[in-house]
Amino acid sequence: MIKMTNFAGNFWGGTAAMLVAMPAAIAFGVTIYVTIGGHFAAYGAIAGILGVAAIGIVASLLGGTQRLISAPSAPAAAVLSAFAMEHISHGMNADTVFVMLMVVALIAAIIQILFGVAGLGRLIKYMPFPVVSGYLSGVGLYIVAAQTPNFLGLSHGEHFLESIQSPALWQWESFVVGAVTIATMLYGERLFKAIPAVIMALAMGIGTYFLLALLKPSLFEPNNIFIIGTLGGNDGIDFFKMMSWRFHALLELSWENIGMLFFPALTLAALLSIDTLKTCVILDSMTHSFHNSNKELIAQGSGNLLSVLIGGMPGSGTMGATMVNISSGATTRLSGLIEGVMAVVAFVLLGTFIAWIPISALAGILIVIGFRMIDKHSLLLLNSKKTVLDFFIIVAVAVTALFVSLIAAAGVGLLLAIALYITQQIGASVVYRHLDGNDIRSKVIRSEEESVILTTKGGNFSVYELHGSLFFGTANQLYSMLRDDLKEKKYIIMDMKRVQTVDLTAAHILLQIKDILHDNNGYLLLSRLPHKLPTGDDMESYFNQVGLLKHLSPIKVFDDLEYAIEWVEERVLSENRSAITEELLYELKDFSLLGHRKQETIDEIQGSFECRSFKKGEIIFKQGDLAGELYLIRRGLVRIVLRVSEHSIVHLSTLGQGNFFGEFSFLEGSPQYSEAFATMDTDLFVISREAFDEFSQRHHRASFRFMQSLATVLAERLRLTSSELGAEYDV
Repeated sequence: MIKMTNFAGNFWGGTAAMLVAMPAAIAFGVTIYVTIGGHFAAYGAIAGILGVAAIGIVASLLGGTQRLISAPSAPAAAVLSAFAMEHISHGMNADTVFVMLMVVALIAAIIQILFGVAGLGRLIKYMPFPVVSGYLSGVGLYIVAAQTPNFLGLSHGEHFLESIQSPALWQWESFVVGAVTIATMLYGERLFKAIPAVIMALAMGIGTYFLLALLKPSLFEPNNIFIIGTLGGNDGIDFFKMMSWRFHALLELSWENIGMLFFPALTLAALLSIDTLKTCVILDSMTHSFHNSNKELIAQGSGNLLSVLIGGMPGSGTMGATMVNISSGATTRLSGLIEGVMAVVAFVLLGTFIAWIPISALAGILIVIGFRMIDKHSLLLLNSKKTVLDFFIIVAVAVTALFVSLIAAAGVGLLLAIALYITQQIGASVVYRHLDGNDIRSKVIRSEEESVILTTKGGNFSVYELHGSLFFGTANQLYSMLRDDLKEKKYIIMDMKRVQTVDLTAAHILLQIKDILHDNNGYLLLSRLPHKLPTGDDMESYFNQVGLLKHLSPIKVFDDLEYAIEWVEERVLSENRSAITEELLYELKDFSLLGHRKQETIDEIQGSFECRSFKKGEIIFKQGDLAGELYLIRRGLVRIVLRVSEHSIVHLSTLGQGNFFGEFSFLEGSPQYSEAFATMDTDLFVISREAFDEFSQRHHRASFRFMQSLATVLAERLRLTSSELGAEYDV
């Protein structure tokens, strides 16, 4: 629903936007249909005006972007004029080309609507910049080349190279009118800032033409070669009769002919959509608003559909008219509706004057627009080796558009962009970080005997933290980096947390790595497999589908990298178990917290502790429990985790025999901030804060030393944690 607030601002904004859009639309229409020959140029002028009216009204009514002005645009003119020129040069009948232009525009409008319905609006915005830049630069070059013969007053069948090589055929009247128009487009706003340059340029071009007519009276003759000409009359075109005729002519087109038009229509739809959404993005940044891409495409496609059905040309959201609309005070979609309505009013009032618009004046306007479409900033890409390939993509697309066709340019651009992406991915390393087993340890706090074994035997594994895309371009790179480790290591850990995509080739390489490790009685360990890749896929499910994670296969999957490292350490320790004394139950005197205490002191505090046993997997306390207890591990293994959400936990540490946990709740009397559970059968000594306070009242010195020992261990743990964080974030 269109809001009627700020009617005055929207009225003047829409009116000013119409005055800017109308001359350009007439020029675009003429440049398309003048290629066919005869007096089709007159039809093109009307088609441009009808396009301003239809697209402006419909795009606004169907809920387009606030303040956006839609009208016939340069991409539409370039694609359709190139299409017409190609078929006319191949000898196709002008009437047939005229009908085919309508069919191409109709199909393009329908495709635009389908883009919006299918939700492709977001994807079109992310088309590679070099492709868009090259394509728009190519469109600009094409417009300049196509309008040069009109600027020089040559016949409409002449091409750019032919026209500049034949100065004897140049018409000085066209040259003068076009030159004045171009000069006004370039410098007019500096003199009269209140009047849009395109309006001044058209007025100056028409004025210059009539001044020249005073010197050359033949220019006053109706329908001469220098002007658009009238629609009616003996030499003109009956617009309404032609409209009726072209719909009847549709029946004569075969499905084969219509099928030929699909790709040009797809190119036109994509280019108009890109042009519109690019304008919307800039508009959002200026007005701090947010447009709906898919809704906008439906609105634009519907506007183009109606425009074509009533004889107009297609278009898109236009930057120049939109900027004028905003600066004139417009705030809503009402301004776009007024722009369309005022185009109808202008057509009714000024229709008879359209015949006298000089073709060279329109050519001058389009030449300036074409040059402005060329991305001159792309030359800066040559300053860096990293962006040189992007520059050559832009050039390749632009050159293809100019010398082959706009349709071929679209294909060339996409192929080159894909090739560039693959090249960049192949050149980037997929290994974020590589750590040897001697340089990394799990968070399990080991006994002295275990630490010695892991120091001497624990280097038999490597950790590879991967990132980016694992696909056919990088899979062999990964295999090459692992080649030496596959000869020397029994365990390879691959952390997949930062991986974005994976394909069948990469999965096959992982299968090869797993088989090589299996031949050495080793294992491939995968950790932190993403359950939702950017593509929406689950990596673990994908690996299951391709047969990587088979039952009893020498491959392990872990939710956390720490668990994988811990598993490898346990394997190393079990393989060297003979070097470890059998784990016996610790007594209180064996704990460092009570070391060097008198036996009578230990005997007395013994009564303050109670013994508890837990089976493997059993929870010792939950996050939030008000335990206020300190736990000493007599035997077994305890894992401490932080539960972030119902399905997400963070591994803090794993503690073995001789260690303690629960200290914060014990010291502060606060709820447990973490969760603890036994990872194997575990026996504990447990003392509550109340029991310890009773003991400290009788043994002040012993309780002070106990607290001092507790603080020393906590300080060491904090130091280790700081070191781990520094290594993790490279600080």
